[in-house]
Amino acid sequence: MHSALEGKVMEASSEKAPNNPRVLVVEDEPDIAALIAYQLTREGFRVETAATGPEAMKSVNREIPDLVVLDRMLPGLSGDDILKSLKGESATKAIPVLVLTAKREQEDRIAGFELGADDYLTKPFSPRELVLRCQAILRRMSETVAAGGGRVLKEGPIRMDLGAHQVTVDGEELNLTPTEFRLLQALMERRGRTQSRRQLLEKAWDVESDISDRIQTRTVDMHIRRLRAKLDEMGDWIETVRGFGYRLRVPGEDA
Repeated sequence: MHSALEGKVMEASSEKAPNNPRVLVVEDEPDIAALIAYQLTREGFRVETAATGPEAMKSVNREIPDLVVLDRMLPGLSGDDILKSLKGESATKAIPVLVLTAKREQEDRIAGFELGADDYLTKPFSPRELVLRCQAILRRMSETVAAGGGRVLKEGPIRMDLGAHQVTVDGEELNLTPTEFRLLQALMERRGRTQSRRQLLEKAWDVESDISDRIQTRTVDMHIRRLRAKLDEMGDWIETVRGFGYRLRVPGEDA
C-alpha cells in the first residue's frame, strides 16, 4: 500500500514529459526514497526508485538514466559495487552519479570520488540542496556537450572530441570517466598555464570552493595519477608545479 507521499510522487511523475531528464534513485529506506523522488518530480524530473543493488542494475539495463542518486549503504550489492560496475562499462560510464551516505568522514568522501562519483552528499541532507546539486550536475553535462558542438582539441597524438565526448591517442580510444574527461579538457584548454587544485576541482567537479585543502589535494592528485596512467607516455606531459597545481605542457615548449 502506497503512502500519501508515494501517491503524490506517482501522480507528479505521470505529468512529466517523456523527454525530461530521468533520474534513478537507489535508496533502501522507503521514506527517504519517496522524499527524494517527490522533490525531483516537482522540478520536472522523471524518477524511478530502486531499493536494492540488483534492482538498480535491472533498471539501468532497461533504460539508461540521465543521472543516478546512489546510497552507498545498500543490502546485497552495495552502492560502491554499483558505482564500480557503472564506471567500468562503456555503455554506462558517462552516467553522472550523486552519492548519498551517512558516513561523514573525509576519507569516505574521498573514497566516493575515487570510485568515480560526480558529487557527494552526506545524510541528513536538505532535499532542496539535493535537487540543486542534481540540476548542477545535469547542467554541467549538457553544457559540456553544447559547448563542444563538434569542437576538437588536439595536442600531439591526443585528440579530444568534445561533441562526441571521446578522447583518442594515436587513434586508439581512451576509456576515461566523465570526471577524467573534464579534467583533461581543463588542462588542454589552458595548455601551458598552471592551474591550482581549487581551479581544477571547480572545473571538473563543480565543487564548492570551501572544500578543505586536504580533500582538494587528495581528490585532484588521485585523479591526475589515473589520468597520467591512461595517457601512458603522454602522461608525463601533465606536470606538477610544486606549491601551485598542474599544467599540461607539450615537450619542446618553453616552461
